[in-house]
This record gives sequence, C-alpha cells and structure tokens, in this order.
Amino acid sequence: MGYLVRKADAFLREWKKNPDRKPLIIKGARQVGKTETIRTFARENYKNVIEINFITEPSYKVIVEEGFSAEHIIKLISRIDPTKHFEENETLIFFDEIQDFPEIATALKFFKENGKYDVICSGSLLGVQYQRIASISVGYKTDYQMYSMDFEEFLWAKGYSEEAISDMLCHMLEGVAFSEAEQMIFSNLFLEYCILGGMPAIVSSYIERETFEGSLDLQHQLLVDYENDIVKYAQGLDKAKILSVYRSIPAQLAKENKKFQYSKVSKGGRSKDYMGCVEWLKDAGLINVCECLQFPELPLKGNVDERKYKVYISDTGLLVASLDDESQIDLRANKNLGIYKGALYENFVAEALVKQGYYYSKDNSTLEEDFFIRSANELIPVEVKANTNRAKSMRQLIKSDTYTDIKHGIKLMAGNVGISENIVTFPYFCTFLLKRYMGKQSLFQ
Repeated sequence: MGYLVRKADAFLREWKKNPDRKPLIIKGARQVGKTETIRTFARENYKNVIEINFITEPSYKVIVEEGFSAEHIIKLISRIDPTKHFEENETLIFFDEIQDFPEIATALKFFKENGKYDVICSGSLLGVQYQRIASISVGYKTDYQMYSMDFEEFLWAKGYSEEAISDMLCHMLEGVAFSEAEQMIFSNLFLEYCILGGMPAIVSSYIERETFEGSLDLQHQLLVDYENDIVKYAQGLDKAKILSVYRSIPAQLAKENKKFQYSKVSKGGRSKDYMGCVEWLKDAGLINVCECLQFPELPLKGNVDERKYKVYISDTGLLVASLDDESQIDLRANKNLGIYKGALYENFVAEALVKQGYYYSKDNSTLEEDFFIRSANELIPVEVKANTNRAKSMRQLIKSDTYTDIKHGIKLMAGNVGISENIVTFPYFCTFLLKRYMGKQSLFQ
C-alpha cells in the first residue's frame, strides 16, 4: 500500500509557499502519521533532508552544547555525521520525537533569524511538554495539530474522489435523501471506519489485505504503547491513577449517563484524588473532553460548568479495541454493537467534531443534548441517536422562548437525510461534512 493522502499535506504545501514561514511544530498522538507525512512532503520539496530522531539517536542531544545558534547546531550535526549535507534554501531539517529533547525548541528562534534552512519538529505527547516548549520559542514557530485519519481521509484511502465527497455535501445542502445503494455503501464504509479507527498503519493493512485480519492485534499493541507512554512521560502525577482513568473510559461510555464519574474509576473515588489526570490524558492527545454548558446560550466562553464533562477516546477504533472479547466478536462478525452502540456513535461524533474544531455539551434534569456547535449567530444542538426515536429534548430547546440562541437542530442517526420542524437529520457518515454544511447552508448563516 502506498502513501495515504492526508489533510496535513495541503497544510504543509501552503506553509512552504509562505516566504516568511517560521519553523513548524507538528503535534499529535503516537501513530497518527506525523513522521510519514513529513517525510513524504520533504522528499517532494527539498533537495536535502536532514532527519534526526531524539529517541533512536540520543547522541544528537549534544548538538546544543556550544549554543543554540543555527550555525553551532549545523556544525555539531556535521561533526556527528559528516555525510549530512546542508545547502542553503534547499534543505529541510526534521527533528523528530522532540518530546525526548524539548530543549531543541530554543533553537527555533535562531533558525528563523538565520533564514537559510527550513525546520520541522514533531513528536507525540508534545501537549504534555508544551508549556515548556512554547515559552522557549514564543513568536518563532507555527503549530499544527495532527489527528488520526478522519472519515474523509479514510474515503480517500478507499479510492473515493473529491467528486463523491462533494456529492455527499450536495445531498445535505439540498435535503435530498441518498439512494438505497448509496446509503448501504456509505453506512458499511462508516462501520468499517469505526471498527478500524484512523491510525494509518491499521487502515493500510486493512486496505491491503481486504480483511480485518491483524487489525485488532495492531490496535491492542497501540493501546499497550499508549499505556507505556503514560508510565514513561507522566511526571509528578500518579501514573497508576492516570492509567486507571484511561482504562475506565469504555465502561463509563457504556452507561446511560455518560458524564465522567471518578466514583466509577475506583470505589469512593473523588475528583480531588485524581487531580490533573484527565488534563494529562487530554494534553497527550489520548482523549477528547466534552465540556458541559451551564446554560444553552452564546457566548460559549465562560459558560462552562467545570465540574461536569464527558470523556471520549480520541480514536474510535481504539475504543472498539478496548471492548471485551465478547463484544469484539459480536461487532466484527455480526456488526451488532450491543450496549456499546450509543457509546460508539457518540464517541465517533465527538472525534469528528474535535477534528473540525468544536463541541460542547449540556445536561440537566429535563433536557440533555449530546453536543452543541455554533454558527455566527446560533447555537445548534446536535443529537446522536442509536435508534430512530424522536428528538424530544431538541424540539423543546428549539420551541422554547427561554433559549433565544437556538433556532435549529441537527440529528445524526442510521437513517437518511431529512428536514422536519427546523431539525435536519443526517446519516452518521455525513458528520465529517458538518462544518462545510454550516458554512454553505443559508439556514445557519
């Protein structure tokens, strides 16, 4: 299987075009495809690529011994490996796994001032180290967050063109239902994507073999790697507590009330016992946190109840891989999601919305909405239905005079496209297009 096209490719091309480009830091969890994406871009755009990995080549940590200037660093790299060739304006220096050597970020200012070489840094768990990195390179870097593949990138990998994706968006904008064949094809692709998740190595293996064979082993290995990362990089926090929080998430999502509860992590557990654990996992890119609104209105800033939130796994395939064996067999053999059906769909929608850049939640005794997104003037409730029930809470929010910012709602379900009483219904597989839909749909302007 060749290189899987990523959205980061277009970002990197634009970055290269900018004559005033700054050194770039690409953040993202382990195995989301950062290194492969950077290498592919580098091969296509530079005569010389100098790649240094601070985990596999720790000897390069001495390159700042004589100072952080670009000249000093290049001199010491050349001393370690004289075959590395530096040609002005034709060379990319790629520092990988910088979470093991965040000090290199100090040099970014000097590389920017020097202006003769392009620099890209990358690493997993950078969020955890980020305060440190940001403070020593402020104003001299560009940041880019990479996630695992979204459903659109998965469709590209399966050979679907931009035309097919534009056609999906047209169905949404025009309120036209998908044909039975389209609905079946995209629903099956969506289920494949949910089971696999978006880690490029897992998607590649699946497309190559045309079966799920080996995908679960790869996912289990990745879960082990993530847990090892927690043990290796969680400084000053109780590592066992972070692991317990992370391991409790699938069972918490299977509950009817999906609000995250520390009492479900350990008997009698309280938030003060686990101070900083959820934040650490979020910074590490392993989870998405959905904050709860105090009241469903704009502005969202300052309108958050910090004691309540939901926690989702950042890649739905890894959530599936962490289910018990019985659920695994059921899901893969019979496509039966059992008690995890609602959790799986909700986790997928949370993941898709984060990859588009926004989501909030609201719950109280009478009204509960899974997510809220916003347009320029409106707050829009988004409901994720595991069945075809009516969206009672949503209708109440739209009709009530109390919630003046809410005029429309979006419902995501296994059904087809439809519009009824200011509620737009889409199949789950359309979630990745919501932001584009909101930008073009006059209802939400």
